[in-house]
This record gives sequence, C-alpha cells and structure tokens, in this order.
Amino acid sequence: MGERRRGMDNDVKPTHYPPSTIHYNPSFLVQSDTTVGLLSKDAKRLSAIKERDVNKPFLISVSSFKELKEFARVPKKYKKFIRRKKRATFIYPNTLAIRVVKDNPHSHFLKRFGWFYSTSANKSGESFDFDYIKDKVDIIVSDSSGFSQRSSSSLFRLSRVKKRRIR
Repeated sequence: MGERRRGMDNDVKPTHYPPSTIHYNPSFLVQSDTTVGLLSKDAKRLSAIKERDVNKPFLISVSSFKELKEFARVPKKYKKFIRRKKRATFIYPNTLAIRVVKDNPHSHFLKRFGWFYSTSANKSGESFDFDYIKDKVDIIVSDSSGFSQRSSSSLFRLSRVKKRRIR
C-alpha cells in the first residue's frame, strides 16, 4: 500500500484557483450607501488605481461596531453619537478614519468579506467615470440599479475631549 502522511488525505485533490486570485487582494468596484466606491485590503493597489500619493491614507469600512473595536478605541463620550450617526466617517485618536456601514446592501458585502480600505471610485480630484475605472479594477459588483454618484459621508475628527466636523 502507498504511504499516507499524517493529516493528509491522498484522495483529496487541491481545489484549482485561477493564478490571479491566489496571492493578492483584489480590488472591487461597488455601489456603497453613499457613492460609487473602490474597496481592497491593499492600500497601495487603491493608490495605483486612483493615481494618487501612496502616503495619503484611506478610510477603513467595517460592517459592525464589534469589528470597529479591532481598529480603534471609541472615546466613551462619543459612543452614542457614533452609533446613531448614519453615513459618517470618524477619525479616531489613533488617526485611523473608520466608517461603520449599517443596514444597507453594502453592509452585507462587508459582513461577508470583512473590512476594506475604501475610497471613491474616481481618478484623484475628478468625478466618477465608469469607462476610466472599469479596466483598472479586478471585480465589479453591481446590481440592477447600477452605479450612481451621491454625496460622500460626513467626516468627524474625534479626540478624547472634543469632536470637530471636517466635511
């Protein structure tokens, strides 16, 4: 009989994955609850797609407050405000900009795949152009309503003692 190694089943063959999906984090073009967005777990990839400075940070989109706790400590003074605020991004004292997406088809996408770096789907400083972006992303996630450019989320900077609206 053939030799069997411990923990290996010789009858099981590895699942075939296309070479392009094995060792990288894909970029997604999605309709978020605010605007058309680019998502990826690779910030450098998003910078290249948008043709913007690699040192400029991206916001992080998460689907739950539990996931938010993995990235930042929420100042106790603002917990209720953050929970109640819709379509808002908060810059926390640790300088991370994080957005919790709630009760939306986009939040279901985030629940399935976890957190992502997020940005608007346009060339830096310009408006959304589907023809420009479609060839630069790996995966386009669309439904019957398509893509629509809407206003971006509100942005607040939080410190332990005060909050300031930036946009």
